[in-house]
Amino acid sequence: MDQRKKDHIRYAFDARLAAGEVDSRFNYEPMLGSHAAARLDPVSFAGKTLRAPIWVSSMTGGTKKARVINHNLARICKEFGLGLGLGSCRPLLENDYRLRDFDVRDVIGDEQPLFANLGIAQIGQIIGDGQTEKAFRIVERLRADGLIIHVNPLQESLQPEGDRINVPPIETITRFLEKAPFPVIVKEVGQGMGPQSIRILLQLPLAAIELAAFGGTNFSKLELMRTGDTPEAFYMPFSHIGHTAEEMVGMINDVLRDIPRPACEQIIVSGGIRSFLDGWYLINKLSLPAVYGQASAFLRYATGSYEELQVYVRSQIKGLEIARAFLKVK
Repeated sequence: MDQRKKDHIRYAFDARLAAGEVDSRFNYEPMLGSHAAARLDPVSFAGKTLRAPIWVSSMTGGTKKARVINHNLARICKEFGLGLGLGSCRPLLENDYRLRDFDVRDVIGDEQPLFANLGIAQIGQIIGDGQTEKAFRIVERLRADGLIIHVNPLQESLQPEGDRINVPPIETITRFLEKAPFPVIVKEVGQGMGPQSIRILLQLPLAAIELAAFGGTNFSKLELMRTGDTPEAFYMPFSHIGHTAEEMVGMINDVLRDIPRPACEQIIVSGGIRSFLDGWYLINKLSLPAVYGQASAFLRYATGSYEELQVYVRSQIKGLEIARAFLKVK
């Protein structure tokens, strides 16, 4: 007790915040909640249940570090009841050499959702070649619950070795859905999507749409950084194109006024989610069931010790519990 009071005196002046630093997204209602009632509700997702509304977004695949990262993330998802989207499984289209990097079903267990991942260019190519079953086999070999299709035409345009996308992605996705025997998620890769793309995706029978909005890892900028001092650097203005997660949440809510019962009824809010408060705010602003996803934050801790990753996830869940108990979204 004495030490706590001494600490209060010691840090009192340094702990002051200016009025302009208040987080204006919430009403703080200390009279209405309790710590006893803070436990999070389970979330239904793609036929399974999450114990917290957190999705580990797709990040790495096909590198030497991928195995350690994916196994750490799968382990944390099992421990805390989260969902996991793998990074691009493109290497598995050719052979099983890197299968062990992605094969984490035994680690994550059967209770938590696990999704494989392929790019729209690869999906378009295997459809064009009449080899759609290649994608099916990847999902089957990984014992995944479904497939994420990441849509990244701007990134591919700026990547020196990028693939060309010769058919509008919505046409490719629609054709794939006609045959896919498992749930499908569609996501962008860091710049988000505009209102027309959102509207048309909501009308498809997708398991979820992941926003991957502007504000997180920007893969267009990343590709331009890779090229260095070359003519590609002139395209840097494209890295500033996109839509924020909050903007996209507004777009979705606008579409729902016209289409109150969309075919897709689940959203993964991701892109620029810096903290549990960002996630809590946005999933509660949405008019559809939602979880929030993070990639780089998990990647930072997944490359270190598992204990560091545990500390991070515990902090996220405790933060969400406190927010649920005492904050009301404006």
